[in-house]
Amino acid sequence: MEQETKELRKAGLKVTHPRMRILQIFEDEEAHHLTAEDIYKRLLSHQEDIGLATVYRVLTQFEAAGIVVKHNFEGGQAVYELDRGKHHDHMIDVDSGKVIEFVSEEIERLQHEIAARHGYVIEDHSLVLYVRPKKSHK
Repeated sequence: MEQETKELRKAGLKVTHPRMRILQIFEDEEAHHLTAEDIYKRLLSHQEDIGLATVYRVLTQFEAAGIVVKHNFEGGQAVYELDRGKHHDHMIDVDSGKVIEFVSEEIERLQHEIAARHGYVIEDHSLVLYVRPKKSHK
């Protein structure tokens, strides 16, 4: 609870019950990528009286404050994850919608080499691979 309070204050946000609860959901969650509806359902399951509109408003505030990052993956709803400051890329299982995070130094190096070859320096980037499980051949 103390960590959440510090994060909100550091971001310049007042400590309110909805903000605290939504931040706790992100920090307690096994799945790192949540939709506003996922968060709303978790709040309902804990008998919290926080509406969906409030969830969206808080997520927008968190995004503006740099607490969460919003991703708009193709073919799906916006998902949010805590911004821990560590760069990573994503794979989306097109069958299940599962989001898999990964880090590849080799891919990072290649991206910088390609940009340099074309006379550019990368300012920021996002890599999303849309994947399907391999079929086992028996």
